[in-house]
Amino acid sequence: MSRQGARAVEIVDVAPRDGLQSDEAMVSTADKVELIGRLVEAGVRRLEATSFVNPKRVPQMADAEALMEALPRPDGVTYIGLVMNRRGLDRALAAGVDEINAVVVCSDTFCERNQGTTTAGAVSVWEDLATGAREGGIGAGVTLSAAFGCPYEGEVPTERLAEVAAEVVRSEPAEIAIADTIGVAVPPQVTERVQAVREAVGPDMRLRAHFHNTRNTGFANVVAAVDAGVDVLDASLGGIGGCPFAPAATGNIATEDLAYLLDRMGIETGVSLESLCRSALWLEELLGRPVPGYLSKAGGFPRGLD
Repeated sequence: MSRQGARAVEIVDVAPRDGLQSDEAMVSTADKVELIGRLVEAGVRRLEATSFVNPKRVPQMADAEALMEALPRPDGVTYIGLVMNRRGLDRALAAGVDEINAVVVCSDTFCERNQGTTTAGAVSVWEDLATGAREGGIGAGVTLSAAFGCPYEGEVPTERLAEVAAEVVRSEPAEIAIADTIGVAVPPQVTERVQAVREAVGPDMRLRAHFHNTRNTGFANVVAAVDAGVDVLDASLGGIGGCPFAPAATGNIATEDLAYLLDRMGIETGVSLESLCRSALWLEELLGRPVPGYLSKAGGFPRGLD
């Protein structure tokens, strides 16, 4: 039951894409469909369903078209496809995604490793993708990856992040995500950088945050982001996932743990903790190993799991 006047935060579950893309398990298309169906049943309304990238680089995502064809299309549910180039966009449009997400890495070295181009080159690619998505009748968001730190260059200055944000906003994204790709951020940095990006992109741009819990600061960073005005947060069922091109970038924040945190803060998410916990345990069986999330092990408090 919703609490009248409560603030709401949207959770975007990225387990089907970011969660599975670097996992050793090769999950079948049918199991991916069940994973997404479980998340939708739990109340998640935006999901990163897959990525349209070179299957030789990310073989876990080789079934992107087959997955999109098999997915149910309930009203109010949005399926996001990650694209890195125009070929990926063409595939995503043909497959019927509801929106795309592109990536611009804020450090040149990591961008070269991840996308084969500099940050400036990635901005140019993003501009083309944004235009193509609009022409295709779907929305386009962009993630500013390595927004806090780079595994090759170290600290990424706040000024650099703000400059990249100012570049990408010119192509009118539906949303800009700030991503701690390697899990190095701490709350004061989140506060500072959300403010810097907000100043660079204007008051009306929707901001999203993507945290990894690699160094156990992800949930503290969530609180800082929410306090700074971010209303969209990424999470992954069970806390699975990480970037396959960033050394040791394990652990998205867990969707069920995030939902519990926000609920206890009096913030509406529209998701069922009980349903998410059941699905996290199901995911453990599917992957054949424990998942990093805690709520499915500890349970809710004090009102039970609903």
